[in-house]
Amino acid sequence: MHNRCFDKKSIKNELKPWKVKGWVIPPKENSEFVAHMEQVLDIYKRSYQENNPVICMDESPEQLVEECNSIGYGLANVFIANEPLKGKRMVEVTVQKTKRIGQNTSLISIDYLLNIESNKMKRIYIFVLIAFFILTVFSCGINSQTSNNKTLEAVVNVPEFNADSAYQYIKVQVDFGPRVFNSIQHDVCGDYLAERLKSHGATVTNQYVDLTGYDGTVLKARNIIGSFKPEHKKRILLCAHWDTRPWADNDPNERNHHTPILGANDGASGVGILLEIARLVCQQEPALGIDIVFFDAEDYGAPQFYNGTHKEEYWCLGSQYWARFPHIQRYNARFGILLDMVGGRNAIFHKEMYSEEFAKGINTKVWKTARELGYERYFVNAQGRNITDDHLFINRIIRIPCIDIIPDEGEDGFGSFWHTTNDTMKVIDKSTLKAVGQTVLAVIYNEF
Repeated sequence: MHNRCFDKKSIKNELKPWKVKGWVIPPKENSEFVAHMEQVLDIYKRSYQENNPVICMDESPEQLVEECNSIGYGLANVFIANEPLKGKRMVEVTVQKTKRIGQNTSLISIDYLLNIESNKMKRIYIFVLIAFFILTVFSCGINSQTSNNKTLEAVVNVPEFNADSAYQYIKVQVDFGPRVFNSIQHDVCGDYLAERLKSHGATVTNQYVDLTGYDGTVLKARNIIGSFKPEHKKRILLCAHWDTRPWADNDPNERNHHTPILGANDGASGVGILLEIARLVCQQEPALGIDIVFFDAEDYGAPQFYNGTHKEEYWCLGSQYWARFPHIQRYNARFGILLDMVGGRNAIFHKEMYSEEFAKGINTKVWKTARELGYERYFVNAQGRNITDDHLFINRIIRIPCIDIIPDEGEDGFGSFWHTTNDTMKVIDKSTLKAVGQTVLAVIYNEF
């Protein structure tokens, strides 16, 4: 007679299959679970990148038994760390499980990672597969908060924002002179911005369009778009305007009211920060695709000395056009961040009201990130004003939730130098550039 082992549990389940508890997703947690799983699957789909390894780890307790015998010899714990895209795997078996779940897992992962050339790594994606077991247990009734043990633990290395580099990008723009429509300075600066984006690895699209100003003037406008990983469906929009005000209509000296401004802060500062971000994105790709858009014709709104009707649609002509006719059909982004006048000394950024109305969650995320980085001096957690800016039309027309990082300085509004001949490199502060640039980088590199 041939002796074989019988699994009593299997027989029991065959007789009473309704007693088997399958792996289920609790109805209340479907969306959260799917969101986490999409993050995991997105990373699994990537091609192999030596500098960004994907590492999977798991552990499983196994009973030591003699074959076809009910005599048990205790438990062993099997730990595994696997880099599937490289075909590298490490396994360790311990005789007794430690008291704290995952303690040995963390040890083996450290040992495993030490065997990777750490000086070449930019980001490590670690998948702790035991979290799926936690989700299963939770599906049987554990409080939903315990399911928040991360399915994906991403050790994100956010690049260091270089304020000196951003400052130089601003200075180059200012050195061209006022970037006013239908001028050589405007054309040459536009070519420079497109070339810089291209040199940083972006796919560049130029939108040339004739726009009509408040006074009927035909404006030879140009929106400049730099796309990183254009094939990626999940995207983030970063934007700023690059044109400058044709009139210093807020200047204390009335004689200067018809003089074009240099726009070091109002125009060049946002562009300078985004060019530096583009340089860093080229060196180290974030998980999502990035679109950097330089809008034209933002600052051609009716001047203060205009006696006719002042309308909000006179402003932000370039972004209005792009929102109606984006560079890609059916373009969409997870969210957008607009930078406007983000280089002034001692700048204070409040939560602008249209941003709160259309993209409150993004506002919260950005201000929280700034606080964690120690920049709460700049990003003050207070309600600001409603400001007509490019983000307003992005929200209203193309309906991408977009916030505006813009100063709110009480009686001075956007600073005493706003729309005056004093908006020069003297007002630019590298500490402000650093605070804004590093905050935006931390936000985009922590999106998956």
